[in-house]
Amino acid sequence: MNKTLYLLFFLFPFAGVAQQDWFHHSTRQFDWQMVGELGFSEGMALYTSLAFSPTDGQPYVAYSDSAHSSKATVMKFDGTTWVYVGSAGFSAGKIAYTSLAFSPSGEPYVAYTDYGSSYKATVMKFDGISWVNVGNAGFSAGYPQNTSLAFSLSGEPYVAYTDYVNSGATVMKFDGSTWVNVGIAGFSAGIALYTSLAFSPIGQPYVAYKDEVNSHRATVMKFDGTNWIYVGNAGFSAGEVAFTRLAFSLSGEPHVAYSDYGSSFKATVMKFDGTNWVNVGEAGFSEGFPDYASLAFSPAGQPYLAFEDEAKSAKATVMKFDGINWVNVGEAGFSTGEAEWTSLAFAPNGNPYVAFGDSLNGATVMKFDSVMTGIDEPKEFGLSVYPNPADDHIIIGTLALPPSSQLSIMNLYGQQLITCQITHIKTQIDITNLPGGIYFIRLMGEKSIKMGKFIKR
Repeated sequence: MNKTLYLLFFLFPFAGVAQQDWFHHSTRQFDWQMVGELGFSEGMALYTSLAFSPTDGQPYVAYSDSAHSSKATVMKFDGTTWVYVGSAGFSAGKIAYTSLAFSPSGEPYVAYTDYGSSYKATVMKFDGISWVNVGNAGFSAGYPQNTSLAFSLSGEPYVAYTDYVNSGATVMKFDGSTWVNVGIAGFSAGIALYTSLAFSPIGQPYVAYKDEVNSHRATVMKFDGTNWIYVGNAGFSAGEVAFTRLAFSLSGEPHVAYSDYGSSFKATVMKFDGTNWVNVGEAGFSEGFPDYASLAFSPAGQPYLAFEDEAKSAKATVMKFDGINWVNVGEAGFSTGEAEWTSLAFAPNGNPYVAFGDSLNGATVMKFDSVMTGIDEPKEFGLSVYPNPADDHIIIGTLALPPSSQLSIMNLYGQQLITCQITHIKTQIDITNLPGGIYFIRLMGEKSIKMGKFIKR
């Protein structure tokens, strides 16, 4: 990974004097800080899931709310405090395995195992006033574990889960009127645990899981439009795994993180290079066992892993791959108490946020508060974008144009929506077809990378 990629913490343009001041700050002046209050939920929070709104950039957290009969609750940070999104405890009954995601139009959706609907899968969305069912409540054939929600490029919600009725992994999507199977139900060879769903940049759904048929090792499958097929070999990990998590790099390579029983129960990340699954850095790079691993790529393209760190009294730790090694982001074990159900996501400014259920205090979110989102690494600035916010076009300017410059515009999910070669220091880009929201700009040359962002109204 290129170590010069960083997002700007501000809107353009940025004054030269201020930029110089930021360059001279040490990263040690920045660390993990609370977003709002420690334990902002009324009671204990389980199955925490964190996501950022693509329209206003606010962090949202969904969880099973012990203060409301373990029903579903979603809260957001309004810049000052955490507030409820709709009513607290809005689900019909107790829930588990919450998974929060935003539609391309900016509506929050939550998938979960629904104890109020015969322990089946339910998805609800917030319509601006209240939480409403997406299709029928309890749409799965039976009890689902490890529900994982994601949106296709065309905006359809997909849910993957461990399907005990069909003895395998199942993926379903909402076609606008009902939930239908994507391929066959239970498509894996056997029981699939810790299912994790993500879409490739070209729009194919992939699922990673712990594969009971293949010695409990990691397996990834993708849907080719007709069938679910293996990505590389089934059971590609060195040994048994837990907490499999799937994410795509900006270049489109699938990465899988897991607790690696074959490497002293420590964290391992592997990627598929087009032929084989290969380690990203060393296998077993964490100090101890990583519970509730959560994998995400920064908008700059670096993989980060958050987890409950058994080597640090079960507190939260975040690590990133710097291109050579996995290194801690801030201090290891930075949370106040034990951090269960860690969920990692990136703010529009590029800062990593982690949500978790603090064992003593309730739902908690922390952020690594620094424009220097890396560790002791140089920054690349130099892009201006105007108008910002914009309606139908933007003009991108740079003081120096790197040779062979490739321009990419990406959404918050890292999907490249516009790519082109540019040859002038000022270029106009048509953004008419982009939905409203926050977007990132990446200008890549042979030896340099520059980043920017803008808001489409």
